[in-house]
Amino acid sequence: MRVRRIGNSMLMVAAALVAAAGAACSDIAAPLHAEEPPMAGNPGLPPSTPSSSPFAGLAFFVDAVSSARQTADAWRASRPADAARMDRIAAQPQAKWFGGWNANVRSDVDRAVATAASANAIPVLVAYNIPQRDCGSYSAGGAGSPDAYRGWIADFARGIGARRALVVLEPDALAGMDCLTAADQGTRTSLLSFAVNLLRDAGATVYLDAGHSRWQSPTTMAARLSAAGIANADGFALNVSNFHTTSEQIAFGNTLSGLVGGKHYVIDTSRNGAGSAGDSEWCNPAGRALGERPTANTGNSLADAFLWIKTPGESDGACNGHPSAGTWMPEYALALAVRAGW
Repeated sequence: MRVRRIGNSMLMVAAALVAAAGAACSDIAAPLHAEEPPMAGNPGLPPSTPSSSPFAGLAFFVDAVSSARQTADAWRASRPADAARMDRIAAQPQAKWFGGWNANVRSDVDRAVATAASANAIPVLVAYNIPQRDCGSYSAGGAGSPDAYRGWIADFARGIGARRALVVLEPDALAGMDCLTAADQGTRTSLLSFAVNLLRDAGATVYLDAGHSRWQSPTTMAARLSAAGIANADGFALNVSNFHTTSEQIAFGNTLSGLVGGKHYVIDTSRNGAGSAGDSEWCNPAGRALGERPTANTGNSLADAFLWIKTPGESDGACNGHPSAGTWMPEYALALAVRAGW
């Protein structure tokens, strides 16, 4: 109930922006070095420690034809100051999400991984197709049956093809499974464990989603992660599509790590620059800001990376006067950039 990325609306909006701009965008994508320092002056982060991240010295993939890039190009002549602010989003590596909207997930994953490899960069991929996804809320959907999911995630893994990739596995699936019966919870953890093993066998670095610091307790999340195969995963992901501060997630992550054998974690910092809204609103809240830029230099030996897993500017859902989940909202994205602390 925290993740919102559905359908092909982003592509449709991006295409419209290109037409409006009257210019084509380059197909060449540039990597961002994973050792870019965290945002200066960020309060509450722990003292720097030597990096043990598997991504140290590597680069995360930047999409040169993202919605933010196309918006910036469309605004370049008429709104130059705003275009420059949008460039700040476009310049950062962001995750690519895959779900039931992909007609051929194997081909689509293969294309994404090949494009990143050609740029000597690591793609960040999100698998988001678990059955009974989001408990029927804004991002409802997912595979129609356990067998359908096994086939889908197997195709996802085949698309990686023994190349380097970072996979965030099924946001909300564990933290948000209270709506399921005990039997269905068991099926879900079994499917996630199956997915972890397939993806690791394909060569991916896999992080099981673990919600965030204000959802489930560390003890509850540790039990769910253990049932879902965390022992075979590289670690867990925190704050996906949410707004809680990095320092709060590090404290939670360190505690949770101690309960699951010292596993590392990644944090979604895409929209947490101003922290969460005072009323804990998670669906397109006003007044939020971009967070730390993606980096493997987190200053914490257990935190493998700060990532932009949620695309800043994509809707969380049809709430607070905003469009359906996954729709690109350029003015909301602009506001996030205006408030960024960098």
